[in-house]
Amino acid sequence: MAILDAVRRWIALTAVASAVLCFPAASLAGQSSLYDGPGPRPGPDVLYGAAAHSPQLENAGIWRARPILVSGAHAYRDGEFLYQDFLYDDHGAASGQRDPSDPRPSGHAFSQPNGFYLYPSDPAYAENAADIVEFRVKPLARATAFRITLNTLKDPSLYGLTIAIGSSAEPVAYPHGANVSGPARLFLTVHGTDAELIEADTGRRRTPDPAVRVDKRRRQIEVVVPRHAWYPGPDTFRFAMGTGLWDRPNDRYLLPAPQRTATTPGGSGTLPAPPAFFNVAFRADEPVPEITDVPGTAQSPAWWRDKLQGEALARGDMTPFSATVDFAKLRRGDDDGSGVPRSGPLNRILVSRHEVAQGVDYAGGCLTVSGRCRGEYRGRLQPYAVYVPPGPRPARGWGMTLLLHSLSTNYNQYSGSRNQRQFADRGGGSIVITPEARGPDGGYESFAEADVFEVWADVARHHRLDPGFTVITGYSMGGIGTFKLAQQFPDLFARAQPTVGNESSLHRLASLRNVPVLMWNGAADELINPALYLPTARELDELGYRYELDVFTPGEHNSIAINDEYGPAAEFLGAARVDRDPFHVTYVVDPAIDDPKLRLVADHAYWLSRLRTREAGSPGTIDALSRAFGQADPAVSSTQQGSGLLAGGALLDPYPYTRTFRTWGATPAAPPADRLEIGVSNLAEATVDVRRARLSCAADVDVTTDGPVKVRLAGCGRTVAAG
Repeated sequence: MAILDAVRRWIALTAVASAVLCFPAASLAGQSSLYDGPGPRPGPDVLYGAAAHSPQLENAGIWRARPILVSGAHAYRDGEFLYQDFLYDDHGAASGQRDPSDPRPSGHAFSQPNGFYLYPSDPAYAENAADIVEFRVKPLARATAFRITLNTLKDPSLYGLTIAIGSSAEPVAYPHGANVSGPARLFLTVHGTDAELIEADTGRRRTPDPAVRVDKRRRQIEVVVPRHAWYPGPDTFRFAMGTGLWDRPNDRYLLPAPQRTATTPGGSGTLPAPPAFFNVAFRADEPVPEITDVPGTAQSPAWWRDKLQGEALARGDMTPFSATVDFAKLRRGDDDGSGVPRSGPLNRILVSRHEVAQGVDYAGGCLTVSGRCRGEYRGRLQPYAVYVPPGPRPARGWGMTLLLHSLSTNYNQYSGSRNQRQFADRGGGSIVITPEARGPDGGYESFAEADVFEVWADVARHHRLDPGFTVITGYSMGGIGTFKLAQQFPDLFARAQPTVGNESSLHRLASLRNVPVLMWNGAADELINPALYLPTARELDELGYRYELDVFTPGEHNSIAINDEYGPAAEFLGAARVDRDPFHVTYVVDPAIDDPKLRLVADHAYWLSRLRTREAGSPGTIDALSRAFGQADPAVSSTQQGSGLLAGGALLDPYPYTRTFRTWGATPAAPPADRLEIGVSNLAEATVDVRRARLSCAADVDVTTDGPVKVRLAGCGRTVAAG
């Protein structure tokens, strides 16, 4: 009972907002990583779009190297040294106390930053004005060039940054009141279009001054240090860098106060001399969260990969963060990607089609916004987590597991967890992806849903995927999202495994005829309680579909997550493959959840397409059975009961659960016939791909309908009208 009490205390500490109950819930891969068979294509059009473009990743002038796009990584490319930082990790020091005016909801317990800094409330700072995207350095014939890219750059006069060059026997205080120290021979400080290079030990300014060029469109700051001021030659140098805000009237860094104003940052907490830096570069060793370490995760979180940054800045210590750059390798033009991890848990950067605005809008959370939600994280560059199994890629390509994050969490919810690893180590190997979905509470609708499919397409551009080996899963809001996306686009997925999720729109469950479902829920879940998940299971049961509901006891909302053991769920997902052309299709089309502007339209499934409802705003249903396959519906088992013990968990071992399930028998053969049987409700139009349905253009079409409907046989020039 002590463990159970600990879980309850943890849930009391970190319970997500009860409003969750309002939710319905450079290509390596090539095009074959996504479905490329005959239409209609499974999924929304956004999944198949060309790669988007970001000015922040453009090269101009002297710069040539392609970006890394793996956060925390570094590489030598085309005579340039590159470091790629984490996105939206600009949280400053772990100062011990939040700013009383902090707009970030306290209920977002599983996406809390490690540092407590807040930008000034003036919109010019956009809650993101010192967020590092990339650092580059490159030797020239008569100078050394640096390029720093920021996530947000609305007003170039607001930022300040210092690069420490070289090392020293003892830490040296950074200039201009930065309130940090670290090894250095020289300090290069840049703010606006000004820069200076000073000697760390004497403070003497070296001349001539570096030249600065700021490109607002690209959000890039280029600094060129003349050879007469500093010449690295073929030597190796240590670099460190921090970014903050500049106090123009006093020509120094702008330091945070306990509470922010329009012109002063906040979040200094209990620190007597708060450091100026919001973000620090060269953090290759930032840990991933440990979901089973309840006290550690609550006290010093790592959700944004800012744990070491927040702790070190609280000490005013820049020593742990540096990169050693070999200028001989740069001058030779060596390519060295050894600093870019290839497998395991990675954080990647997506170039989205959409930039709602620069920066972050904490008031834009979807729980408090009615209508189309744009999310909190609004820039074109978006982070996501991906797990790549170690070892060789399967011959047909990696599987793809879409693992959706919960309400109040972020894209690193599963990074380093067994949830992530066990789902990856199945069926020969599956890549596991978790999109940020524009924030902690998007509900996988609108921009949050578009982010999911943009991330999927991005992974397909970088890895060879097997399009038929794809499943969907998720926890809490991610479990709700599992139902939502699997019902919208059932022909994308072989199986679905929602954990502590439910479906409030029960009529849409009919779309899951060909997608078996394993539900994991908690007996005492205070958020997704039995009154919510039992109707979902009952509807699947009444439909006669393949499903299983496992109910864990004890089972508060976060118990299964902290237990972090998913062996049976991984076994259920297994190596199952998508049934692209089943003989029997049931699909519910609901235009109310479409977003045509974001290319999110669900009006097709399998060999059915162009499904149009008769009454606007109301869903329609089609049930289509092709007799040409020579198959009949399998026998459905009775509703069965059982129990099990989940072994190997971090919280309870074993962890007991009860089972309720139905199964299908073998699919029986039936006399093949050139016949299509359709039943529709509230549909005005439907199109059938006769080839994929194995029919001829002369097929006998029998339609049962509640009103006028036209059924088009694609490629046949034939339309059947009924009703």
